[in-house]
Amino acid sequence: MRLLLVEDDVMVASGIKLGLTGAGYAVDWVGSAERALEVTRSEAFDLAVIDIGLPGMDGLELTQSLRKEGHAMPVLILTARDALQDRVQGLDMGGDDYMVKPFELPELLARLRALLRRSQAATSATLSFGPLELDTALRQASVRSPDGASQPIELGPREWTVMEYLMLQAPKPANKDKLLQALTGWDKEITPNAVEVYISRLRGKLEPHGLALRSIRGFGYRLELLNPPTAAGPAAPAPAE
Repeated sequence: MRLLLVEDDVMVASGIKLGLTGAGYAVDWVGSAERALEVTRSEAFDLAVIDIGLPGMDGLELTQSLRKEGHAMPVLILTARDALQDRVQGLDMGGDDYMVKPFELPELLARLRALLRRSQAATSATLSFGPLELDTALRQASVRSPDGASQPIELGPREWTVMEYLMLQAPKPANKDKLLQALTGWDKEITPNAVEVYISRLRGKLEPHGLALRSIRGFGYRLELLNPPTAAGPAAPAPAE
């Protein structure tokens, strides 16, 4: 998932970005509302974390401007103001949630997960597709056998990002360009072929459990169920469309 952090305090922004990247998010940081409007007009983000006390245009005005321009991504507002009127105003101007500084990182991460689930119409911290389950809070992946036993699947950080995005989109296909954006921010370089590398790795881990990642030519990938694997070996890979 790719997040936009709008915070003018360099030390605060560095701390938040470190915590979010450590949790597996791709995070891009800007220090002003004006710059945030520029980047959102040319690039896509899954969620924005916006501080109210910005120089020039403040965070509330930025949130309102984003909504007027048609951006539907969730917005989490950060502020030192804890008056009821401030919280109400922030939500009325387009914010989806509101956190008062100082805050603890675990709560911030939990609120972000909740907003992302809501934006993707998911209702639980555990994402499920067939026998596959992703616990987004514990960042654990597992598959369930027909007898109900759970077997963990080891996923690297970027494999997890791709898998989570595919699960949130399923059964719809996931756009390859958006997958690429979910993997990286401005300060990292990654090629489009890298997505194919992670898809290939995930196929090797999922196909023995009756799951396929079908290539949708010219668009991206879709998570699908295969026939259950048999004693003769793992299920056959799904052909590209």
